Amino acid sequence: QVQLVESGGGLVEAGGSLTLSCAASGSIFSRNVMGWYRQAPGKRRELVARITSGGNSNYADSVNGRFIISRDNAKNMLFLQMSSLKPEDTAVYYCNQVPSIVYWGQGTQVTVSS
Repeated sequence: QVQLVESGGGLVEAGGSLTLSCAASGSIFSRNVMGWYRQAPGKRRELVARITSGGNSNYADSVNGRFIISRDNAKNMLFLQMSSLKPEDTAVYYCNQVPSIVYWGQGTQVTVSS
């Protein structure tokens, strides 16, 4: 069964923090590069962070130094710690493989107020 379930979003003031979680089925998660994507209103979905099965990560310039991606391979879980949030971080956040597969979860809304 294919599964991607994101959670942890919410409304936060600028400068605040949130941690997102993603529960993935093993067929998607196991040994694959995983990533967090986001889509803001009127914009294309973009990859903001990625992590290999061995824990090597990299980030989009817009979030580098503020976001931290991590994963728990035993539990098929992916995380995104977000700090120093800005209004421009407002978007629906999704997890998926990198490159992504056709299936997407419902995402989790992050709204940062100024």
